[in-house]
Amino acid sequence: MANPFKKFTLKLGDTFDSNTCWIPFFISLMSMGLGYGLYKGVIDNYLAEVVGMGEFHRGVAEFFRELPGFLLVFILALLYRFSAEGVFKIGGLIMLVGMLLHMGLPADRILVTTAICIYSLGEHMQLGMRNTLSLEYSKEGRGGRALGFQNSIYQGGTLAGFFIVMIAFSFIGGEKSFRLFFAISALIMGIGTVLAFRMTGQSKTDKSKSRFYFRKKYTKFYFLEVFYGARKQIFFTFGPYVLILFYKASTSTICLLFAISAICCSLASPLVGKIIDRLGYKIVMVSDTLILVIVCFFYGFAHRIFPQNVAFIICCANYILDSVISLASMASNVYVQDISDSKEEVRATISTGISVNHFITILIALFGGWIWQVLGIETLFTLSAILGIFNSIYAATIKVPKKV
Repeated sequence: MANPFKKFTLKLGDTFDSNTCWIPFFISLMSMGLGYGLYKGVIDNYLAEVVGMGEFHRGVAEFFRELPGFLLVFILALLYRFSAEGVFKIGGLIMLVGMLLHMGLPADRILVTTAICIYSLGEHMQLGMRNTLSLEYSKEGRGGRALGFQNSIYQGGTLAGFFIVMIAFSFIGGEKSFRLFFAISALIMGIGTVLAFRMTGQSKTDKSKSRFYFRKKYTKFYFLEVFYGARKQIFFTFGPYVLILFYKASTSTICLLFAISAICCSLASPLVGKIIDRLGYKIVMVSDTLILVIVCFFYGFAHRIFPQNVAFIICCANYILDSVISLASMASNVYVQDISDSKEEVRATISTGISVNHFITILIALFGGWIWQVLGIETLFTLSAILGIFNSIYAATIKVPKKV
C-alpha cells in the first residue's frame, strides 16, 4: 500500500521548482495556519466571556478587524519597493506582535480591539502575497496545482488548531486558558515567521493588487460584491456570536462547528465549481439566494419556533449551510473572467472587487451590532435575507455573452 504522505510529498516536488524557497514558505504557511486555528477557535468566546463585549462592541471590533483589508491596496502601494517575500515577512512580524498583545494586554475593549486590528493588518498582508508566491515558486504549467496545495496546507493547519482547542477546552476553561492559547499561537506564529525569513527570493509583487482598477463593463460585478460583502459579514461576525451570547455555546462547541464547516466547504468546493461550469454563473448567482432566505429565517427566528436546545442545533446546521452556499461567490469571479479581455484585467478587477467588498463589510460590522442590540437578531438576519434577494434580482439582469 502506497504511503499517502510520501505520495503527497512527491506531488509537491513535481509542482514546485526546486531552485525556489517553496519548502520554508510552505512550512511557514502550515505554522501560520495552525496558529490562526488556535486563535480563531478561542477569540469569539474570549471577547464574550472575558472581555465582556456585547452585540454593539463586537461589531465595532469587527470594523477595526476588517479595516486593514480595505486599506490593503494603499499599504501595498507604500511597500512597492519590497519583494513579495519581504511583504510576507513583514506581515508575519505584525501578526506576531498582534498575538503577543492578545497574550499580554488586559481584557479591556479598546486594548483588545487594538490587538485585533494589528493582527489583522499582518494577516491581510500575508494573504495578499500567498497566491503571488505560490505561483512564483511553481513550475511551468503547474500554477493551479500550486494554489490548490497552498490552500490545502493552510487549511490543514487551521483545522488542526480547531481540533486542538475543541479537545483542550473540554477539560479546561477560564481567562488563563484563553491567554495560554494566545501564547501557544504566538509561539507557533513566531516559528512560522522565523521560517519565512529563510525565504531568500526576490519575487515581484502582483501590481494588480496595489491599485484600484475600475471599468464600466464591470459595474455589475462591483455591485454584486457590495451585496455579497454585506450579507457575508453578518454571518461571519454575528453568526458565532449569536450561538455564544444567545445560546451559551462553549469554546469547544464553537471550534467543532468551525471544523465541520471547514471540512464541508473543502468537500463541497469542487462540486460547486462543477455546478457553476455546468449551469452557468448567472443561474448559480440567482438561485443560491433561495437557500439563503431559508438559512436567515431559521437563524433569526428558530428560538421563537422551537425549544431552545432544538433551535440551537438548527442554527448550527444553518451556519454550516451558509458557509457552503457562500462558495457560490466563485460564480462572480467566473463572470469577470467571461467578460474580460486579458488575465491581467481579471486579476486587477477581482482585486478591486475585494476592496469594494471590504468597504461594505466594515460598515455592516459597525452597524450590524447596533441593529442587533436595538432591534433584535430577527431584524439583523432579515436584513441579511433582503440583501441576498437584492443580490439575486441584480444578478438576474446580467447578460451572458453568447458563445461562438
